[in-house]
Amino acid sequence: MRANTIPVSDGGAPERAIAVAGVLPGEEAGVEDSLKELKELLRTASAEVVGEVVQRIPHRGQPAYLGKGKLEELAALAAALRADFVAFDDDLKPSQARNIEKVVKVRVLDRTEVILSIFAMHARTNEAKAQVELAQLEYSAPRLRHRWSHLWRQTAGYAIGTRGPGEKQLEVDRRALRKRMTDLKRELAEIRAHRNRIVS
Repeated sequence: MRANTIPVSDGGAPERAIAVAGVLPGEEAGVEDSLKELKELLRTASAEVVGEVVQRIPHRGQPAYLGKGKLEELAALAAALRADFVAFDDDLKPSQARNIEKVVKVRVLDRTEVILSIFAMHARTNEAKAQVELAQLEYSAPRLRHRWSHLWRQTAGYAIGTRGPGEKQLEVDRRALRKRMTDLKRELAEIRAHRNRIVS
């Protein structure tokens, strides 16, 4: 996993997910179909949907998207069902995702991140894989914050470098993120240049 995504199953148990929907005034009629679609997307991404939470919300701009009571209910449900992550049927602001994660104590994905996970699963060529990873990083960068140091060590063996005296970890993480995105853009440029040489 190189961003906030659903890991591809290696033959073991699939990741356990809770689907979450906020219902805006006047949109009650479409919530069932939209939530059903999200659950199908999660299954396509090799996740097991173990629960769902729905709440009426006044608007999308609440600090944690859901109300405090419903958020605590979601946290309790995630613990009881041993969920690996919760997936929201909407696009979340980075600050909302962080606020939710602080309470529920599991990963938080929004609808776009679920879809990008599916794209990553089906990418076959080096170019497609690089394109999807770059899209994931560009979308997820504001949400990742302190995850990057341990993330690259565990997954890609990425050398982040030594932390300098007084240097904040967040800046180290941001530099690693920028470098990875630059590397991917360079890789894509080289792939396209090679293809153009072959065609010409």
